[in-house]
This record gives sequence, C-alpha cells and structure tokens, in this order.
Amino acid sequence: MTRANAIYDVSLDQCASLIEASGSTVTYLLQGGIGIGKSALLGQIGKSMPGHLQVYFDCTTKDLGDIMIPNLAEAAGGTPYVRFATNEELGMHLCDQPIILMIDELGKANPSVKNALTRILYERKMAGYTMHPDSIVFATTNLGAEGVGDMLLPHQWNRISVLTVRKPDHMEWLEWGISNGIDHTLLGWVRDNPQLFQSFEDVNDAEQNPYIFHPRDPSRKAFVTGRSLEKASHIIKATKGKVDDMTLTAALMGTLGDRAAMDLMAFVRLANDLPSHASIKNDPLNAKVPASAAATCMVVYRALSTMEADWVDNWMIYVERLDTEAQGLFANGVRSPKYAKQSVVLLNKSFTRWVQSRAYLFGADQ
Repeated sequence: MTRANAIYDVSLDQCASLIEASGSTVTYLLQGGIGIGKSALLGQIGKSMPGHLQVYFDCTTKDLGDIMIPNLAEAAGGTPYVRFATNEELGMHLCDQPIILMIDELGKANPSVKNALTRILYERKMAGYTMHPDSIVFATTNLGAEGVGDMLLPHQWNRISVLTVRKPDHMEWLEWGISNGIDHTLLGWVRDNPQLFQSFEDVNDAEQNPYIFHPRDPSRKAFVTGRSLEKASHIIKATKGKVDDMTLTAALMGTLGDRAAMDLMAFVRLANDLPSHASIKNDPLNAKVPASAAATCMVVYRALSTMEADWVDNWMIYVERLDTEAQGLFANGVRSPKYAKQSVVLLNKSFTRWVQSRAYLFGADQ
C-alpha cells in the first residue's frame, strides 16, 4: 500500500520551517493522518515568530453565512453601497499587523466555504480587505485515503501547494513527550512499541497492526495517535491512586482501543515497583534500581520530564548505578534540541564531570 512518492513526505518540523520561510506568499496545505499534530503547528510556528498574531479558523464549524455578512455603508456623496464584514476568526480585520492564519480542516469544509476562502488562499484578500504583507496562511486536511470526507476541486488545488505530512516515529514523539509532560509510564510503553506510529498505508491487513487507525476496519473507533496518547497520559496522571485498575483500563480502552489499553496497563502495573521520586532525590546511593529494562527506561524518562536544578546532583549519583544503555538513554534525552530542561542539566557541574568521564555517550550519533 505504500505510495511511490512517500519518500517525499515531510515531518511536522520540516513543514514549520517551510511555512516560516515562504508562507507569506505561498499557502501550503498540509495533508496528513488523524491526530499527528497538524493543528498544533500554529502554536509551534507562533513561538518562532512572536511578532505575528496567531489566528485559528475551524472550517468544520462554518457555513457560507459565517464567512462574511453585509454591512451597509455610504459613499462620499451619500450613495449607499454594501460592504462585507468578515468573520473575526479569519483575522482579515487585522490588516495593520502580521498574522499567522491556520485554516484547519479545509478539506472537510462545505463547498461554499471552500469557494469563499479561495481568494485568501491565493491572494490574501477577501471582501475588500488585504492582509498585512508579512502575514502567513496555511491550511490542514486529512489524507483522502482515510475516508473522512476531505476533498477539493481542481481550481482549488491549483491555488495552493500541497505537502503530505508523515507520522512522527516513536522516537520523535518521545522527544516531544519528554518536554511536554507526558506520563513516564506511557513514554516507556511507546519506546518499546514502535509499531504504534506505523502508517496504515504500510499495512495491507488491518489485523497486522491492531493499535492504529485503518480504513479497512471501520469498527475500530478508538486507536493510537499522538493525540489519543496525550489524552491517555492525562487519564493516567489524573486518576493515579483515585480509581481501580478496571476503571482505568476501561477509560484507556475508550481512548486507545482494547489491545493498546491492555498492553499499556502492563506497564502501569510495572510502574508501581519503580523507586519513588523522593528516594532518588534524598538517598541516591540506596534508592532501588529497577530489575527490568522497561522499568529502568521509565525511571529515566520520569527524571528527564521532571528535572529541576535542586536535584540534578543526586540524579547524577543515581544514574551511575544504572546500566550503560540507560545512561545512553539519559544522554540522548539531554542532548535533544527539543529537550525543554536542557539548560537546567547542562549548567550543572556534576553533569559536566559525568560527561567528561563518559565522552563516548556524547560523541557522534550512533
């Protein structure tokens, strides 16, 4: 099922770089799988361009009458005429400042809405308004092969540039998860299960991968995506110590699907045997070292996610008691450009000494 041109599918980071560089003159339509993070690009691009106002337009909630409405005006001689007031969510009234307009779910919009947006997509104009010359416009939609109703007409395709966005792999998602508060139990499970991020286009038989969305199995209502994993993380963290295992399993089944929930629960139970945060912070020489590789990974991910300056020293004592693979996992986590707490670790003297004694962990990528 793999497409011949799949080698040219781009990552979300590559999309962001392209939009930042040329999105003021070209509208890119990002087509990609369900729940991979397309909509989150608005915030990511906004962080890189703080001088631009972020504007979000959701096509799925709009009809033609929601785009613009008549607004009577008079010419200098008193002759009446009709102007149009545009929807606030389009940001067209913000002509004096640059904006980043994300038109979300363009492919699912009503045909009349698609037609109304065509001039914005190509000329940055609508109803007598012209966007600031530095404004950026991009749009998102799902893959047509997913069968969720995304389609455009030829004249609409011709006004935009289309990019196919690939799924992140499990390691890319882990980098994001470490810096965005994803539960360490779930991070450990993802690391051990790269198939969670497989594309249905690479799976001929839906039964070959029971975790992911597959259009050939319409009965699969809950499945694993980056979005549903983030929801599962919220569930695990919020219910810890408050609900029993059966209730938690039921909630995860409704979020990730039956098979994924059952497998994840094995990691949740394993997490009960991890050394406590407090024991590592207060007594790193005697804190428990997990017996299994999976549990050790969870300890490392928990440390990376929660690291603060006041306990880096004790963590560096503890990490020396872990095996080389776990130490390498920690080293790779710290050196990731996306690691949100990188400066907290890098400025620590104990970490610096540790790096000097284990330079091989920080050499060129293996």
